[in-house]
Amino acid sequence: MPDLQIFLIILLLLTTIWMIYYVVYTARKENAVVYKDGHAGPVWLRGGLVLFGILSIIMDIFKIAGYVGYLHCDSAVKVVFPVVQLVFIIVQTYFLWIHAKDCVQLHRNITRCGLMLTLSTNLVLWMTAVTEESLHHTELPEYPSNTTKDSGRKMYINRAGYGDDKCKCSHSSCSVFKEAYYYLYPFNIEYCLFASAMAYVLWKNVGRVIDDHSHHKIKFTLRGVFFGPLIGILLVVAGLATFIAYEMQIQQDDIDDEGKEEAVMIHFVMNIVIVTMMSLSSVIGLAVYKVDHREHVSDKNPTRSLDVGLLVGASLGQFVISYFTIVAMAATGAKGYLNRLNLTWAILMVIQLALQNFFIIEGLHREPFHEVQPVVTVVENPYVLQIGKELNCLEASKMESKLSPIPISHSLHNHADEHRPKLLWKRRVLKEVCVFLLLGNVILWIMPAFGARPQFDHDTETEFYQFNMWSVIVNVGLPFGIFYRMHSVASLFEVFQTS
Repeated sequence: MPDLQIFLIILLLLTTIWMIYYVVYTARKENAVVYKDGHAGPVWLRGGLVLFGILSIIMDIFKIAGYVGYLHCDSAVKVVFPVVQLVFIIVQTYFLWIHAKDCVQLHRNITRCGLMLTLSTNLVLWMTAVTEESLHHTELPEYPSNTTKDSGRKMYINRAGYGDDKCKCSHSSCSVFKEAYYYLYPFNIEYCLFASAMAYVLWKNVGRVIDDHSHHKIKFTLRGVFFGPLIGILLVVAGLATFIAYEMQIQQDDIDDEGKEEAVMIHFVMNIVIVTMMSLSSVIGLAVYKVDHREHVSDKNPTRSLDVGLLVGASLGQFVISYFTIVAMAATGAKGYLNRLNLTWAILMVIQLALQNFFIIEGLHREPFHEVQPVVTVVENPYVLQIGKELNCLEASKMESKLSPIPISHSLHNHADEHRPKLLWKRRVLKEVCVFLLLGNVILWIMPAFGARPQFDHDTETEFYQFNMWSVIVNVGLPFGIFYRMHSVASLFEVFQTS
């Protein structure tokens, strides 16, 4: 473990030095950054990076405080690593916030190497965090059969701590830091994935020449959208209420099996309702796309290609968890109402992921709606002008009053009004669907990100796969699932703007 952390420290220091070099030297040279990619580094992505970066810094502070208690019997490298990582996160967050849209034209080779180093470093940190959590679960022997079983979540927290049984913490706060790490580590993993995505786009944009008119800003407005936000907000409120009730009940020390099953049942039912409604909304959106004749986007854009790749790739995390759940439920016969609810949730989750991916990808590749404004200005009538040449001024004046251009303008206005509802109903339905799916993904992001672990609170998968193997599946798939929900929110927001 110390050897791995020494390697990571060297990697973090090299990447930090290059980012400082880029900010201080390369980016300030004349003609170094002539073009900016308007699609790269949107506010939501940079805002998410800052949010997850702050939470990762808090996690590193907890790590430092926790490892200090083990200095008397463990390696000092375990304290140095979170310190270096904290500095790295601060520098990288600033670098990506300021320079996410850059299309570098000078020092291309050095910049490409530096960005690839940044991308690789973040991926290594991500893999290290996931692997570390998985390995922690194999350090303690299984509980004896003659003692009371800990819940899967308590086992998870206990085995995700620092140090070991031979090395005792020198202060009394170590248990607090263990639990804090349990809740904060997903945000650090999300940060690494966000930073990797932004570094990849920067790498693709090195030397790229962009047309200044290729990116058009679209004004954000909720005008005419009502049912999607209303139902979505109600769903979020209901989801938060059941999530809080579930967490409070499941974490009680004296909870019995009946109370635990009731809490898990509430969580299962709420998630089934959410994914069912989201699946139906996606079907409605796809049906609208069938009658929508907007052209598909033809220009190649690395940001859009990355969005689609991340969407599909990240969804595999939740898909893998659902797949193994379906296998476990089918193999054990899905006996009992909790197993049947779990099986239903897993199947509906797979359906929801497929439908939502299809809807988002189709929306990202459609040209924005262009609403034609009705013509109300005065239009010259060529027949009036021709008659005016042949008649005298008085007769021409009378003829102009009879063939006034106002009826023509009025006719055009009526013609536009006749076709306008056909355009508006498509736009409104798509916007309603986008807002509802956006809010649905928000609540599906909140629950696992803030500690919901039904995978460990329900014992069937743990007993079928054994705890060590099941924890590896969850630890690998869950961070991708959390990232998928956050990325879906951003993609749906973009689809909403172009609808």
